[in-house]
Amino acid sequence: MDFKDLDGMPRLLMEIELEPIQGDRFQPTGFADLGAAVYQGPSNKRMLLVESAQSVANRLEQTCLDGNGPRIAKAFEGLPYIVAKLTGATDAETSSLVEAHRINSPYIISNSEFKESFKNKASYSRGQPLNWKKIAAALFYYDPNALLHGAFMANLDDGRIKVPRALTGFIEAEGVREAASGGVKNNLLDPTGKIRAENYNENVYGNVPYHRMEYTADRIVAYFNFDLALLEGYGLEPEARDLLVALGLYKIKRFLSNGLRLRTACDLKPRGTIKMIAPDKFTLPEEKVLLAAVQKGIEACTVKGLFSVPPVTEIITKVVQKKTEGEEAGTEAA
Repeated sequence: MDFKDLDGMPRLLMEIELEPIQGDRFQPTGFADLGAAVYQGPSNKRMLLVESAQSVANRLEQTCLDGNGPRIAKAFEGLPYIVAKLTGATDAETSSLVEAHRINSPYIISNSEFKESFKNKASYSRGQPLNWKKIAAALFYYDPNALLHGAFMANLDDGRIKVPRALTGFIEAEGVREAASGGVKNNLLDPTGKIRAENYNENVYGNVPYHRMEYTADRIVAYFNFDLALLEGYGLEPEARDLLVALGLYKIKRFLSNGLRLRTACDLKPRGTIKMIAPDKFTLPEEKVLLAAVQKGIEACTVKGLFSVPPVTEIITKVVQKKTEGEEAGTEAA
């Protein structure tokens, strides 16, 4: 399939109503020192941010992972990304698919060999104007997901490369009301909490009562904004642009079909179908059709040489255990 119907369209705007899969209550995302983000809407309705743009971005990224990552699912083999194998303080691996800001991860961009390869591919150097077409081509070459979900490359030299999200989503609720409840964690041996394990003396014993705040809502809506003009502005090859569109749309469909258990007490389901706001004539293909389009796009971009070879760039990064101030002082004194 192709996306000629989207030619000249600056945005794809979509929304879909959601509802709790059971009952009426749901638990929104919480923020440090804030809790739930309740606010007054323009029409004086009480509104609630159920899921932030940052959280939805993480969930959209997860739709293509093998489990929780850091590797990609078998269905997307051939799509480039970077794997960092860590040695030293830990024996683990991570990747640009799961790291914050993707390629900007210090586990990736600190690797001097990869850093120079990326800078050469992107024609990037201090004191020189940015060539956004080459930067976009370099990001696509190493990890196309970085163009969909953004990358603020603060860890690369003077930190001038800032790529915003092309695909953004969030979930809001309107007409919200609090549903207060609570419970207690029981200690069947000693409610006072005085009987403790010899090797663990934290205050986690005894009976611990707690409160819980959930919400009900007149309406819960998931919104998606796909910035096609941003992708078009990168000047990518047609095959690259079509792959990114297919991949972004697939992630939305997959998230809605398989990723709406946001928390223990926030399990949602679609209520109806996706509503296209702009362009209203566009019909969102089914998930399996989009997956086939992604796989076809991976093959086309591979043939045209738009991807790194091999597609999975593997690097080795040595890591150390940072010492606390007390440890550092003790070392100096010794």
